[in-house]
Amino acid sequence: MTDSLSVLDHPLIQHKLARIRDANTPPDVFRSLVSQVAGLMVFQISRELPLQDTQVRTPLEETTCKRLAGPITIVPILRAGIGMADGITSLMPEARTGHVGLYRDETTLEPVEYYCKLPQDIASGPVYLVDPMLATGGSAIAAAKMVSERGCINIQLVCLVAAPEGVAAVAKACPQVHIHTAALDRQLNESGYIVPGLGDAGDRMFGTR
Repeated sequence: MTDSLSVLDHPLIQHKLARIRDANTPPDVFRSLVSQVAGLMVFQISRELPLQDTQVRTPLEETTCKRLAGPITIVPILRAGIGMADGITSLMPEARTGHVGLYRDETTLEPVEYYCKLPQDIASGPVYLVDPMLATGGSAIAAAKMVSERGCINIQLVCLVAAPEGVAAVAKACPQVHIHTAALDRQLNESGYIVPGLGDAGDRMFGTR
């Protein structure tokens, strides 16, 4: 569809995603599965992170090892993105966490910003924007632009499910952003929801549906 899209089809990711989609999965299990899938996805994505040599003294001798070359920042798009951020930071506890608050106006389907708190030096390393759903692309584009305005050039958007319409919108508006998803679903419905999708991720995560 586009060179800026990667669909992560690892068997464990797909197995857990099936349980996430299930309407009968309760909120506590849903939250746990979202966290697990996010960690698995970033484990695959992070294989391209730059490394640098560092000297370490083992119990026997000094040796040269590898460490991450720069800071990593996780930026969940509130509120549903929080569930994914937990899974990523459990894998990379050294990562910083910023927050971007956006909600979708149900009439216009356009994103509305209500919060933004990011590290001052966020541009010094890769940024993982995380949100379970990439639907119209409005929130992802708004968040990516907020990060880009701070000088970030390595921006990775990580989502559980994506609609073709959202992928196309992000690729057009923010061609520098690479999209990683566990599934590319069929389309958006007339209400702007992904189908088959998994419902409203925030409501299912926090038991507010």
